[in-house]
Amino acid sequence: MLRRRLLAVGLALAIAAGAAQAAPAPVAGADQIVARTLPNGLKVVVWPDRDIPNVAMYIWYRVGSRNERPGITGIAHYFEHMMFNGTRTRAQGEFDRVMEASGGSNNAYTSADVTVYQNWFPASAMPVIFELEADRMRNLQFDPKVVESERGVVQSERRTRVDDDNLGTLLEQMQATAYVAHPYQIPTIGWPSDIENWKVEDLQAFYGQYYAPNNAVMFVVGAVEPDAVFALADRYLAPLQAQPAPPPVTTKEPPQLGERRFKVIRDAQTPLLAMAWHAAAAPERESRVMEVLLAILGAGDSSRLHQRLVEREQAAVQVGSQLDAGIDPGLAWAFAIVPPGGDVTKTERLIDEEIARLAKDGPTAAELAKARNQALAGFWRGLETIDGKAQALGTYEVFHGDYRKLFDAAAIYEGITADDVRNAAATVLRAENRTVGILEPRPAADAASTGGAP
Repeated sequence: MLRRRLLAVGLALAIAAGAAQAAPAPVAGADQIVARTLPNGLKVVVWPDRDIPNVAMYIWYRVGSRNERPGITGIAHYFEHMMFNGTRTRAQGEFDRVMEASGGSNNAYTSADVTVYQNWFPASAMPVIFELEADRMRNLQFDPKVVESERGVVQSERRTRVDDDNLGTLLEQMQATAYVAHPYQIPTIGWPSDIENWKVEDLQAFYGQYYAPNNAVMFVVGAVEPDAVFALADRYLAPLQAQPAPPPVTTKEPPQLGERRFKVIRDAQTPLLAMAWHAAAAPERESRVMEVLLAILGAGDSSRLHQRLVEREQAAVQVGSQLDAGIDPGLAWAFAIVPPGGDVTKTERLIDEEIARLAKDGPTAAELAKARNQALAGFWRGLETIDGKAQALGTYEVFHGDYRKLFDAAAIYEGITADDVRNAAATVLRAENRTVGILEPRPAADAASTGGAP
């Protein structure tokens, strides 16, 4: 448990008064990480952590909705479902049965930039998991009945998350409006007509192009010996053939030259307001500054937007903020749920006033310390578990270009100043650089005539 205690000491140092002036605490166990790239291009990164006799294995494929085009949107997310089905050597459902029989569990997620497969299992099951992953990396079967079954699952997921969800609808329209050129405009779940019309040939071509060892990185964290991990990688993964490199995404979003606005009319109880500004990519220091800025602006009950809009003015019942920082420049977001019958114009004006105040005066010393320390606390907490370590390694290897940059993160957060935050508010959170989306409840008479809820 020594590593956990060292991490706890690092967290305590980070949140102590004056922590920004102190040298960042080292990441315990970082000197034990070993990485190796197989001849076929698959990089394997191993971080021994023997606190518990378990292992987290994360396989990051460099493919997401960013790599799609009209006609096949949503196909990257679709593979998140398909990859748990049968292969040329294993029957339908056997992947999960074998893993669970070995004491393991799994999950996966897809974003605009990546598709990540997560396995958790006892260290004794490692050979079985390696064999399973090698099999589905090259031998996935496209049984027509399974293809249609998973298509139905994705269609149902889209209806739940987007079509029948007011916030999901608004955010999808925001993304499509904020980007005019870059494929970040594509919803990760895909457009309905594309989900309906993928052909098996589309799936096979996509799989062959992106599910290749040279387009993936594997992270193994837990009660392992690096030499044993690399021996299994040599046995099961090295024989897989590299494929031609996927085409790079070269489209750059042009600078936004003026505010974009749209309105959505839906059967809803409350109005929704969303704002999104073009911001930096994940590797840039500006993204760490924006994280701190958005925490001051909209994260938690002590944030400026909550105190002003929810507590004092009752112009919102809930507010929030987030940063989407990807391989390419992303979006900084602010949200507000307006009370039923509330004045969206007033809510927007109050948000603008708080942004203007932050751009003019910057944050207070207390606000900056709290937001910076929250970021540091989240960083250290994430490294307390084997799955947190695997996620952090993948994030920095894929988005920042080198997993070793993870160990500079604490110092970057600690070095953020009030002037950094003020400058970011002034240069990024400008009206000319934003998209504003408003979801308005359908008028009662219209809702009644269409059979909708009032």
